[in-house]
Amino acid sequence: MGEEADMEKTVLVPVADGTEELEAVAIIDVLRRAGATVTVASVSGHRQITASRGVVIVADTLIESCVDQTYDLVVLPGGIPGAEHLRDCAELAQILRRQNEQERFFGAICASPAVVLEHHDLIQGRRATCHPGFVDGLASAADVDQRVVVDGNCMTSRGAGTAVEFALALVERLYGKAHRDAVAVPMVL
Repeated sequence: MGEEADMEKTVLVPVADGTEELEAVAIIDVLRRAGATVTVASVSGHRQITASRGVVIVADTLIESCVDQTYDLVVLPGGIPGAEHLRDCAELAQILRRQNEQERFFGAICASPAVVLEHHDLIQGRRATCHPGFVDGLASAADVDQRVVVDGNCMTSRGAGTAVEFALALVERLYGKAHRDAVAVPMVL
């Protein structure tokens, strides 16, 4: 691993009422296993959110406290209406635009590539994928048959069934393949 792979990485995972919990927890867990400092931020105005299947998640903070922070990665879980709440959050839109302008990593899974990233013009001209039910919301550059798509600083994935694979791809982008493999082995993948 190179020097960059050894550096501590910071990750923002925004959540909302209606977020897909399997995706959120897989992303948070795998990135923390990799050693990233993961901040879970609610866009719902309160730290405790109720996810799409009724699981309660308590965020570390509210999104407002994250606007002036710098992250190596911002990654969005999907779920409906969670993705719609993420899309409608002005603070998150500001964070995502800055992330893209500074060529820092950002990603989304399930509905969020189409509902959030496409809405904010963050995946135009890029290869991307999303949940099959939201493919029509993606631009023509979609690569919808792939489970995980990496195009430059943007990473997308299909849904709950690809969440761990997606999270490991995020680890690989942040830390390198050797670190990704080291995280995956004890997970019995």
